[in-house]
Amino acid sequence: MKKALIIDDERLARSELKKLLADHPEIVIVGEAVNAKDGLEKIETLHPDLLFLDIQMPDKTGFDLLAELEKAPQVIFTTAYDEHALKAFEYNALDYLLKPVEPKRLADAIHKLHQLEEKERQAEAGAIRTILSENDQVFVKDGDRCWFVKLQEIRLFESVGNYARVYFEGNKPLILKSLNALEERLDERTFFRANRKHIVNLRMIEKIDTYFNGGLLLEMRGGEKIEVSRRQAVKFKEMMSL
Repeated sequence: MKKALIIDDERLARSELKKLLADHPEIVIVGEAVNAKDGLEKIETLHPDLLFLDIQMPDKTGFDLLAELEKAPQVIFTTAYDEHALKAFEYNALDYLLKPVEPKRLADAIHKLHQLEEKERQAEAGAIRTILSENDQVFVKDGDRCWFVKLQEIRLFESVGNYARVYFEGNKPLILKSLNALEERLDERTFFRANRKHIVNLRMIEKIDTYFNGGLLLEMRGGEKIEVSRRQAVKFKEMMSL
């Protein structure tokens, strides 16, 4: 279900749109606004997922309204004028419907909304699948030697060209994987990009010291000393509440 707010100064236009939306029960109209000021207030209180937004209104335009929002809901413009179409899509409008709104055009616009939601769901699912948890095992092969290692046992990853050196227990094998590719798969709550060359396991840090130019120096459980760049040190301190 999607919560929708209709913002239009014409009462008949609002009534007609509500009638058309009756054929789309997944769209729930939570309110109506008669101008931009009224619309802004109702967006703040009702938190709609979707706006049906007129452009030409007495106080401000629909564009003015969107410019005042930090984060806008999905927008379908409804207007009697076709000359604003290009500008409408600069505001990432889902669609641009001319009045009187035709049932098929409205159905097409709502179908676009469903397609967008499905793409977002797939993207989120893909992102979740790619993140490795600390209990996951990874296969590490270096020459004739092979290991199955839990991520929580890995102290750090070190960039060596297109390879990465993996530090766990007394081993330091190389794997054919870039540090950037590894960073995309690792949970940032456990692994931290300390600098251009190192990703460290936050739970394997034994000691933290201040370093040159506002940086930090981490001493890992295996004795390795890793510098945290000045830029990353700010993020590190925020994460660790230092």
